[in-house]
Amino acid sequence: MRIVFFGPPGVGKGTQGSRLSKALNIPVFATGDILRKAVREKTALGLSAKSFMDEGKFVPDDVVIGMIEARITAEEAKSGFILDGFPRNVLQAKNLDKMLIKQSINIDKVVFLVAEDKALVERLSGRLQCKACGFGFHRHYSPPRVDHICDQCGGELYQREDDQEEVIAQRLRVYQEQTQPLSAYYEHQDNFCLIDANGDPEQVYRTLTEWVSG
Repeated sequence: MRIVFFGPPGVGKGTQGSRLSKALNIPVFATGDILRKAVREKTALGLSAKSFMDEGKFVPDDVVIGMIEARITAEEAKSGFILDGFPRNVLQAKNLDKMLIKQSINIDKVVFLVAEDKALVERLSGRLQCKACGFGFHRHYSPPRVDHICDQCGGELYQREDDQEEVIAQRLRVYQEQTQPLSAYYEHQDNFCLIDANGDPEQVYRTLTEWVSG
């Protein structure tokens, strides 16, 4: 099963993708993770990417697609994969399609998770993370037993800068401008599905698994 996963920040894409990955026994390839791994392993593409990153520039699409190509054609992806976080815009989608055609790889499912901005802001702005061990909490859904203290290690909890409301608003604007148009690019395909992620995560997961297995 080969799946491309989309959704705005805070929609639960990472959580749902991780659960689906375990259920299907296929890897999740998130663009950021692919990039960091290639840089860490000092592959040719990783070194190329690092040269741009060191200069504070965006890594070119052809370099990113080259990294993705290496991962989705590797042995670990033989039974399938979930691609999370790429493409981010229509041009990247077209370039990805060219690479997939070259590799004779067909995408089985294209999944868009959608939710109202109000719900997304609430989810993101409530997140807390431990400075010491990195464990995550949420002010409303999974609060710590003691305010500002990690249940796991006793470390101090903090809010990441990109989870502050003004930053969230900007992230959502960027998503609407750059990534949301991908819905129109993919929606004519039979393998396209739009899933309402406003509700309970368990219901979202059931809907997702029913679609994927259907």
